[in-house]
Amino acid sequence: MSEDAEDKERRIVEARRKLMERWEQRMRDTPALSDARPQGSGPPNRHGMPKLPVGQTVTKKWPVLDLGRKPIVPKEKWQLKIDGAVEQPITLDWAAFMALPQTTDTSDFHCVTSWSKMDMQWVGVRFAELMALVHPTAAAVHVMCHGYDGYTTNVALEEALKPDVLLAHTVDGHDLPVEHGGPVRMITPQLYAWKGSKWISRIELLTREKLGFWEMNGYSSTAHPWRDDRYSRLGRPS
Repeated sequence: MSEDAEDKERRIVEARRKLMERWEQRMRDTPALSDARPQGSGPPNRHGMPKLPVGQTVTKKWPVLDLGRKPIVPKEKWQLKIDGAVEQPITLDWAAFMALPQTTDTSDFHCVTSWSKMDMQWVGVRFAELMALVHPTAAAVHVMCHGYDGYTTNVALEEALKPDVLLAHTVDGHDLPVEHGGPVRMITPQLYAWKGSKWISRIELLTREKLGFWEMNGYSSTAHPWRDDRYSRLGRPS
């Protein structure tokens, strides 16, 4: 690694450390980590919740769910824009994204339609690493993720900053398939999977909560699997 690359990595790591210190208590206070009796079954996962959340069934398959649009985005044309309530907005191309610190992590994938696929191995960039590049303002509280297919979903910043939230390009040793959001999708292991945008193209930092596609169509804004938190307080989606 060149001296310039080492210096850049040191600056990213330091910025991430400061960011995590600022948000550490809020992350600990989220339901997934603070509930005295999270709902589910099986041995505890690494976060202390039952491995299988309430209402879920384990599957070995990986069902495909989307809005009916599967954009084909070649890596050489893929870009990720990060803007909104940040001090240093950026746009990353594939080379810049892959030059960032890469993380390999194994986590479970919980779909709101009641299936869970366990122990998936991901490779990608931690969401927190990206925030260390752009420096969210003091007013930033939420994230809106945008996909190349027009999809949107909102995530509280304290949830998005958790270490297992990745922008993943590899799953189980292979490039992320197009039907599952390749070349890059966001994964949110401590929330239902619709919170992780497929074909992600933009991360917009917000100073107040706004609702994304499914949140405007009857699904929960918070989406905590161990609370069976699937639908909004306005009722089940039609």
